[in-house]
Amino acid sequence: MNNEEENQQITLVDDNGNETLFEVLFTFESDDYNKSYIMLYPLGSEADEEVEIQAYSFSPNENGEATESDLEPIEDDDEWDMVEEVLNTFLSDESMQ
Repeated sequence: MNNEEENQQITLVDDNGNETLFEVLFTFESDDYNKSYIMLYPLGSEADEEVEIQAYSFSPNENGEATESDLEPIEDDDEWDMVEEVLNTFLSDESMQ
């Protein structure tokens, strides 16, 4: 897993045109799906606050970064299960530190 993007931020626009600024939680690559994935959380969230983490597959640029236009929704159930497993592992590792 790559934590170099800790300060990278992405603005996402919802269906109503509302913009929300997200910070990159982490990225990772899957050899099984031959894709890169990015996990985002709303900027300004408190450490003890429950937030909805957004997950997307993406094609990183030459610097390993992404913009909203690079993000693709994850639509396959098996792929979602894999992403959730990685996220749960990440979150349990973080809580042990």
